[in-house]
Amino acid sequence: MSEEPFIAHRSLLFTVAYEMLGSVADAEDVVQETWLRWAALGEDGQDEVRDPRAFLVRIVSRLALNRLRTVSRQREDYVGEWLPEPLLTSPDVAEDVELAESVSIAMLAVLETLLPTERAVFVLREVFDVPYDEIAAALDKSPAAVRQVATRARKHVAARRPRMSVSRTEQQEVVERFLTALTTGDLPGLLEVLAPDVLVVGDGGGLAPTAPKPVRGASKLAPVMVTFAELAPDAQTIVLDLNGAVAARLDPGGEYDTAMYFVVDAGRITHIYGIRNPHKLEALGEVAQLRR
Repeated sequence: MSEEPFIAHRSLLFTVAYEMLGSVADAEDVVQETWLRWAALGEDGQDEVRDPRAFLVRIVSRLALNRLRTVSRQREDYVGEWLPEPLLTSPDVAEDVELAESVSIAMLAVLETLLPTERAVFVLREVFDVPYDEIAAALDKSPAAVRQVATRARKHVAARRPRMSVSRTEQQEVVERFLTALTTGDLPGLLEVLAPDVLVVGDGGGLAPTAPKPVRGASKLAPVMVTFAELAPDAQTIVLDLNGAVAARLDPGGEYDTAMYFVVDAGRITHIYGIRNPHKLEALGEVAQLRR
């Protein structure tokens, strides 16, 4: 029995599952189940597979869609806003602009607003360029139906996706300015780096305090953020790569407390996603292997 095709494509399979599910744990479970399905074929069955990559993507897509339908119902009962689980990524992910955008917290948050089948079709077609007939086979639909779903999903995402077209250097410069202003309680500095209509979304999952609903507007947010320096005067901030972009982690009490992901446009921060649910920070100890 050959493990080589599965091993060769494991990073791809994880990336497909993660983009469909937004959860590291769920994606890992789906990839493991895909391995079991592959192993169950035996060596003779595996040798008969003409295109192992397409075969494995088809399996992981079906399994991820089934899992997505289940977790979508569960997320309806989630306490507060649900945000994707962040990934620690290497700089080479940021160099692949399309991959970085597809795994960004901002994009995954938009994908969360799609129906499960729409999300599956969008990810497979727009991110991984899977042919319509292969998507149809994976999802037990006709190619014509898949095309219709793809068109609908594409329009939905285009209307909602926040774009970040700045360079990595500008991202880092803006994020560092924000963190300096935050940790020193510099109100003018915060107002200068935040877009007037900045949107902040927090995810504590009922396990860590955060705003129960998204908050918009620098004039509302900056004065509240200034109190951070007073409440955590010895807080440490670290700039790092999350989901293919320059992000940050906060350690107010010497423990990893918050992951912050930013969308930057024209020198200012337009979106901040703050993940504080401790269960969603557990996978940030090692760099994720992503691949298209």
